[in-house]
Amino acid sequence: MSEYDHEPIRGLPGELPGDEHIIWQGAPDWKNMAMSALHIRLAFVYFFVIAATAALRGDWGTAMAVTAFGAVTIGMLVLFAWGVARTTVYTLTNKRFVLRIGVALNKCINLPLGELESANLKQLANGMGNIVLTLKGVPRLGYLMLWPHARSLRFVRPQPMLRAIPEAQRIAALLFKATKEVQSIAPSQEIRPERSNDIALEGLAA
Repeated sequence: MSEYDHEPIRGLPGELPGDEHIIWQGAPDWKNMAMSALHIRLAFVYFFVIAATAALRGDWGTAMAVTAFGAVTIGMLVLFAWGVARTTVYTLTNKRFVLRIGVALNKCINLPLGELESANLKQLANGMGNIVLTLKGVPRLGYLMLWPHARSLRFVRPQPMLRAIPEAQRIAALLFKATKEVQSIAPSQEIRPERSNDIALEGLAA
């Protein structure tokens, strides 16, 4: 028995209404999550430089201590990334986006498609990508509540973010199509495959 056995539908807090259906469900790739959100490569370089500097000075005790501490730190980041990927479910329906997130304390965040102002797609390697969602008005979402599913350093107006998802361009297209059914979108802003690194969804009507 797991902590998610109470879910009537995987990743959702309750049964869907009769006029709502699931279009897509997915989760972050933990390896890309570790690289793009937790910056493991930067952490490795940081500890390597300190340990190498200490070794060049002949301070082998410090070098070994820094190496051990770095290994533990990076190991914890990897474990956290794996936990995030295991417990996260992103759900797109024809009415809303739902983020089921939280490693220790799980929660579901409902984002109605009618409240989306824009969405930006940033492609990563191997078809992975991040999709940043901007909401209309002043969202009542805390940065810490969303992290790591939030755009970095946007504390005043946190932006929910789909992290390291496979087939990101296809998901962005599904999001655009679903949102277009809910609110009017300027035709000039439709997703174009050759511009998949740019704005995926922009200029939604107020």
